[in-house]
Amino acid sequence: MAPTISNTEVVQSFNKVLKNLSEKEQTVMTKRLWVYGDKETLQHIGNSFEKPITRERVRQIENSWIKKIWRVLKSTILGQIQEKALELINLHGGLMLRDKIISTIINELKLDKDVNASIIEIVIQSDFEISKSKPKIGTHTYFYKQKISPQLVNAVHSEALKILRRKKDVMEKTDLYTQIQNRFAPRLKIEIPFIDSCLDIFEDLVKWEETLIGLTRWKILNPKTLKDKTVFVMKKEKIPMHFVDISNKITEYLGEQVKVNTIHNELIRNPDFVLIGRWIYALKAWGFKPGTVLDVIIQVLEKNWAPMNTDEIANKVLKIRNVKKTTIYMNLQNKDVIERVWRNYYQLKAA
Repeated sequence: MAPTISNTEVVQSFNKVLKNLSEKEQTVMTKRLWVYGDKETLQHIGNSFEKPITRERVRQIENSWIKKIWRVLKSTILGQIQEKALELINLHGGLMLRDKIISTIINELKLDKDVNASIIEIVIQSDFEISKSKPKIGTHTYFYKQKISPQLVNAVHSEALKILRRKKDVMEKTDLYTQIQNRFAPRLKIEIPFIDSCLDIFEDLVKWEETLIGLTRWKILNPKTLKDKTVFVMKKEKIPMHFVDISNKITEYLGEQVKVNTIHNELIRNPDFVLIGRWIYALKAWGFKPGTVLDVIIQVLEKNWAPMNTDEIANKVLKIRNVKKTTIYMNLQNKDVIERVWRNYYQLKAA
């Protein structure tokens, strides 16, 4: 196992770099980027000089010295951070969230967990190939290679919103990303890692359970009511469930104790859930419909243009009802609405 690089070593190396800057640049850097104390505003830093300078001048100094220290950093242990940052950004399609890249560097280079993250941010930003995004409402800060167009990042985000709003439900990430690729082809080829990184940036999108993505405002991704929590669990499990199992899964996934009777009452009264077997419920959105087994048999026969044999009917019914085959066969004997036309074949009785 590689030895851990301590926070002390990181700070000492950075202090050596500071000696290459003017006194004014050192002052701006330490105050603006929260290296040794509380982060200060541009205005406060400008006013702190004997002859105050404007906010814009502070910003100019900040931007110029960051690139100025690039070559000096390479001769210290901080050069490892620089190299790792560029490697990670390349792996992620040319851009990566600030917080994500910093935490990954800390883990992969085995830095102290309490290492000064502001120093790491400065080191990344000093690379001439890398730029940092400007603050914007609704987005997270990210680093990107200069060849990456912010306009393309926004275009990918817009396409993702269009597709998700049309579907009105969470999607598999791979499915969404493929659709986005197809929207831009053949005029532009964009890779999956780039799309994935783009969609990390925006606060109105959320990635869920590693494989899914949806809109942050959707209740399925942020369940509050008992109904929302029940839908959350059933969509996660992807199968019809006994009401007791639903209660247990809410506790497991959301850390909340819910009374079994309370869950059952919600399932009974809410039309979004369909009873498909003995105390087993499914989501209506999955195509299940309310009604008795006989109602389902009638629906199956109505959709078929010709008589159906018992196995065909049973297979159709079992897709939307969790019942025994004998229950289906018994309901086929209802002579008021169903008639047998020949051995084991049935149709609806003519009006």
